[in-house]
Amino acid sequence: MTKRRISIMDTTLRDGEQAPGASLKPEQKIALASRLIDLGVDVLEPGFPVSSPGEFAAVEAISRLSRDVEICGFARAVRGDIDAAVRATRDAARRRIHLFISSSDIHIEHQLRMRRKDVVQQAKEMVAYARQFCDTVEFTAMDSTRTNIDDLIEMVEAAIGEGASIINLPDTVGYALPAEYGNMFLRVREGARGGQNVRYSAHCHNDLGLAVANSLEAIRCGADQVEVTVNGIGERTGNCALEELVMALETRGETMGAQTGIRSGQLYEVAMAVSRAMHFPVSYNKPVIGRNAFQHESGIHQDGLLKNRNTYEIMDPEALGIPRSMIILGKHSGRHALKDRLQKYGVELADGELNAFYERFKETADREKTVSDDRLLQLIDQTFHKNVQPYELAGIHAAAESGKQFTASVLIKHQGEAEAKMYSAGADSQVEAVITAIGQAVQGNTRIEDVEIHTMGSGEQAYTEAFVTVCCMGKTYHGSASHRDHLLAVGNACLSACNAAQLAVV
Repeated sequence: MTKRRISIMDTTLRDGEQAPGASLKPEQKIALASRLIDLGVDVLEPGFPVSSPGEFAAVEAISRLSRDVEICGFARAVRGDIDAAVRATRDAARRRIHLFISSSDIHIEHQLRMRRKDVVQQAKEMVAYARQFCDTVEFTAMDSTRTNIDDLIEMVEAAIGEGASIINLPDTVGYALPAEYGNMFLRVREGARGGQNVRYSAHCHNDLGLAVANSLEAIRCGADQVEVTVNGIGERTGNCALEELVMALETRGETMGAQTGIRSGQLYEVAMAVSRAMHFPVSYNKPVIGRNAFQHESGIHQDGLLKNRNTYEIMDPEALGIPRSMIILGKHSGRHALKDRLQKYGVELADGELNAFYERFKETADREKTVSDDRLLQLIDQTFHKNVQPYELAGIHAAAESGKQFTASVLIKHQGEAEAKMYSAGADSQVEAVITAIGQAVQGNTRIEDVEIHTMGSGEQAYTEAFVTVCCMGKTYHGSASHRDHLLAVGNACLSACNAAQLAVV
């Protein structure tokens, strides 16, 4: 079966950045735009040019980055906005102007405070005005899903008549159910004059958790472009998540009869880059790229996965660029998972030893919820008096100088050496100083790639979980630790990852 090609329009740098607290500096926008282009998005909406001088400059710079992507200048149906969008995108090899105006009664009455016939007239005039500067004009009837269908058809028909070649029917407030959303596309295509001669785009918000489902239904009903954001970031609860839509089509492509041009092997790295730049952590249970998406604690699931990944996973995380770390050790874990993790640290136990250790492991898991790599190595040492760790953290001291520069000293005991050695470093934060100091102690070509820190609880119940990724000889390794003190959590997690890398090399 020939699959229909769905165009991916990424609006992470425009609608995504409108999420409170997600603001980006121009240089961050440019760096992320390069990643999105490499990812394979078809259309890039890099900002709202009229909103600020910095935004204009960023859109202008991004417009010059590549000839392989279409650049979209976003504008209200207002001359000044359109002029700014035209100027900001003038250097793009391929460009479109994307203008919008509200279509629902509630928006027209309470926000625009205009008569419907005047809104339709403004839409006509501004589409015609934009069409003078650009061959491709996308028209958005904002709040389409709460607009009377005849009124929506009238507005779309007016835009098509003035040269709009792409019609976007957004679920602006995340209100629609999938069947309603798909039916709207069918009725507009059939009801508007010229409606079968233009392309259709879906833009869904996630207020009811239906953004991806609605976008898929729009594709089924004829939409050939979907507007998305990385990690689903955006206004309120966000937009249709790029990675979720892409993998839904890749996993169920035969059923949907559709595909995209996204390079799925880069999805994870791009998602993490956006998360870091916007300081928006990714939810543990986020589909496709969340920490728990490919991790399993249940013993039944772990046993199946160790035998064949397909037993409980419908996607291959490594094909998405996600480092393999599928087993989480906790009270639900079985002996197979525990044995597998011990073998990764070079620990081989006879059946009797494994059974005894498993009971001690279970007692620890009941108390501590999950057993981190750091804690597991401690248990091995306590149970068998066998220190398998190339590096062991003996202590941390951190201090601030002049309220700005932080210094940290770490005591690291190297395997086979009687005395711990001290390493010191300075940085802009305590965590960075600790990591830099540990980096001095680690032998070989081991580079610390990523640090994730979560602090939960309050008062005496507060504790920090840290997850560290390191790269050694082209491979990635993970370490985890938890502690009441956040620096000790980070330090132990960092050394756990370094230990895993060193043991693998050995």
